[in-house]
Amino acid sequence: MFLLPALAAFGASAGWATGIVLAQVPARRIGAFEFTRIQLVACAAIMGALCSLLGYWPSVDWRHWPSFAASICIGIILGNLAMIECLRRGGPRQTELLLSLKAPLVAAMAFVWLGESLSAMDILGAGVILAGLFLAIFFGGGDQGVPARGNRGAVIALGVAATLCQGFGFLVMKPAMLAGTEPLAASAIRLLGAGFVISVVALWPAPVLRSRCDMSPGLLGKTILPGVIGYGVSSSLLLYAFANYDAGIAAVLGSLSPVLVLPILWFRDGRAPTPQATFGAVLAVTGTAILIVF
Repeated sequence: MFLLPALAAFGASAGWATGIVLAQVPARRIGAFEFTRIQLVACAAIMGALCSLLGYWPSVDWRHWPSFAASICIGIILGNLAMIECLRRGGPRQTELLLSLKAPLVAAMAFVWLGESLSAMDILGAGVILAGLFLAIFFGGGDQGVPARGNRGAVIALGVAATLCQGFGFLVMKPAMLAGTEPLAASAIRLLGAGFVISVVALWPAPVLRSRCDMSPGLLGKTILPGVIGYGVSSSLLLYAFANYDAGIAAVLGSLSPVLVLPILWFRDGRAPTPQATFGAVLAVTGTAILIVF
C-alpha cells in the first residue's frame, strides 16, 4: 500500500525537476506573472476537459470547499508567483535548494495540524535525504549562464515564501482527498480556481502584470509544457501521495527534484556534477531506500 504513494511522490519530484529546467528561459522572457497566468489558464482547460472525459467530477466532496479555496489562493497563486520570481532571480539550483525546505516544514505542520508523527526510521531516512539534497545543490555548481537578478536576501525570501505557501496548499487538501476526491479532479479544481483568480487580477492595468516580450507560438508552447508537467502530472501525483502516506514523508520524497535536476542540467549544459554533488545524490537515494524498505 505504501509503495504506490512513495513512487507517486518520487514521480512528482521527477516531473518538477524536468519542469523547472524547461521553465527557466520562458519565465525570464515573459515575466513571473504572465508566465504563471498562461500556465494556469492552459493547464486548467486541459485538466478540466480530462476530468470531464474520465467522469471524475462526482468524486469531489464539496463540503471541503474552504480547503480548495485556501489551496488555490495560497498554494497555487501566491506560492507559484513567488517560485517563478525566485527562479528568475536565482536560477534552478538555488530555487530547488529553498524548495527542499518544504519537507521539514510540511512535517511540522502535519504534526501540529493533523497529529501525524514519524517513526525513528522515517526521521533517519528523511534526514539522510535532506542532507543529500543540500550537498547536491551546494556543490552542484553554479547555474550556467544565469546572471544575478537581485540580492541573495530577496531570493531567499521568495524561496521560503514559495515553500511555505506550496506546502500549505498541498497539506490543506488532505481531508478532501481522504473523503474520496480523485487526485486529478482535485488538481483540476485547484487549477480552474487559480486560473480564474489570476485572470481577474490580470485585468488590472499594471506594468508588472504585462508580458515582457511579444508572444510567439514557440514561446507559448515552451510556457505551457512545463505547466502541464508540474501543475497537471506532478501535483496530481503528490496529492495522491499526501492522501495515502504520511504528509511529512510524502513531502520529503516529493522534494527530490534538486537531485534529479542534476542529470538534466548535465545533459543540457554538458557539465558533469561535482563529486560532492554526486555523493549528495547517493545519500538522497539511500534515504529514499530507508523510507521505502523500513
